[in-house]
Amino acid sequence: MLRLLSIELHKIRYHRGSKLLIISYFTLLTSLALVASINFEVGPVKFDLAAQGIFNFPYIWHLNTYLAAVLKIFLMLVIVSMMSNEYSFNTLKQNLIDGLSKKEFVLSKFYTVVLFALISTLFVGITTLILGLIYSDFTEWAIVLSDLEYLLAYFIKLVAFFSLGLFLGVWIKRSAFAIGVLILWSIFEAIFIGLMRWNWKWENHEAIAQFLPLNAMANLIKEPFTRFNAVKTVANQIGETVQKDFSVHFTTILIVSIWTALFIYLTYLLLNKRDL
Repeated sequence: MLRLLSIELHKIRYHRGSKLLIISYFTLLTSLALVASINFEVGPVKFDLAAQGIFNFPYIWHLNTYLAAVLKIFLMLVIVSMMSNEYSFNTLKQNLIDGLSKKEFVLSKFYTVVLFALISTLFVGITTLILGLIYSDFTEWAIVLSDLEYLLAYFIKLVAFFSLGLFLGVWIKRSAFAIGVLILWSIFEAIFIGLMRWNWKWENHEAIAQFLPLNAMANLIKEPFTRFNAVKTVANQIGETVQKDFSVHFTTILIVSIWTALFIYLTYLLLNKRDL
């Protein structure tokens, strides 16, 4: 595993575009911490975001993993561009000539995907812990360590999303077109779910939609904003009640894990049958 990982990391090390995307990604992740410093005054009104309680444990685990997951497209571009470069610079063919099997080649990419996801998860976890310990009103360890399943969900979500990028990179060969296909697929899923819900009025539309790949990944970490007490208070004042299940479900983890395995298998299958 280490040998295969070292091959991929060596390629990334000497690719300026990949390094720029990785640096941009972690810079943006770090900038999430700067949200805590947002405060301003408009006349007599003083607004301090940290004082609103959004950095309280355990809510902060949910909020930060959700926001960090939005930025995953940066590392997705690294994965897709890695595959595009393999074809552009014939490094794929050269690796196979040098004795690397197609299975080992796919595994080297998958190990890189897992490494990216693991580093990102650790980074988000440490940043969230530091922010929470500084700004949270609740620092008892029983509360601090609750809701850590969001970190697991974040890791699984990244591995699945990057595995999809790996498959698209092998299938399409061009990074721009691969991202285009991803965008089109996300639009297709949104339209299909909308048709099931509003036009066809299928009562079990959510049960069907949970199996769509991108929707399944989104279901791992649902939006956290309506969970926030201030939002609930406003909703109650206007006569609305916020009832939503925000927990991470094993069923969703299983669905996303199956999609991940399928993406990796299809990547190997496509590479194995393709004349390089």
